[in-house]
Amino acid sequence: MLTNLKRIVVVVGHYGSGKTNFSVNLAVDLKAAGRDVILVDLDIVNPYFRSADFGSLLEEKGIGLIAPVYARSNLDVPALDGRLDAVIESDKTLVIDVGGDDAGAAALGRYSAMIREAGGCDMLYVVNAYRYLTRTSEEAAEILGEIERKARLEVTAVVNNSNLADITTAGDIVSSAEYAEETARRYGIPVLCTTAWKKLAAEVGEKLPGREIYPVDIYVKKPWEV
Repeated sequence: MLTNLKRIVVVVGHYGSGKTNFSVNLAVDLKAAGRDVILVDLDIVNPYFRSADFGSLLEEKGIGLIAPVYARSNLDVPALDGRLDAVIESDKTLVIDVGGDDAGAAALGRYSAMIREAGGCDMLYVVNAYRYLTRTSEEAAEILGEIERKARLEVTAVVNNSNLADITTAGDIVSSAEYAEETARRYGIPVLCTTAWKKLAAEVGEKLPGREIYPVDIYVKKPWEV
């Protein structure tokens, strides 16, 4: 999976889909695969779960971080300096974590033309069958359309990140496979992978033969767990 991704990977999804945890895992694994990686925090919507909160981890792994000027403060505004413009035009691998829904995707829209000129991107739509407002493929597909319109970029694949936090079982993940595949079919795009907590990945893989299973660590914690 990692070897086929473009230099610029944009991660979008509804609130609570788990896109930030996926983004951090992806950045860590791309770095381990030998790429020079920068994680870009464009999540100006949700102040509780954002990539900028993992600065220490990213520094330890040798991963760069670009975040809004006011990240980690009580101001959530789309204030970015010129660093993102520069790295889009560089040869570095970018993982861009975009805020939930069309409101967050609007921040990405500013960079859409520049991203296309730099060779385009893989825009991955992270879905979670157990989250409010995206529990059906119809709902998930509708939100996808809203995100595309504001981002001015097209989603290239779906990531099935269906989970119930720390009570997730392999069965929960397996039962969400058809939901993710139906969401992807509605847009004529593939399911890139199904994520699974590392301790569940082998069992999920056995029950979903032929699917790409992406084992993940749980980096994102609830505010009261930190």
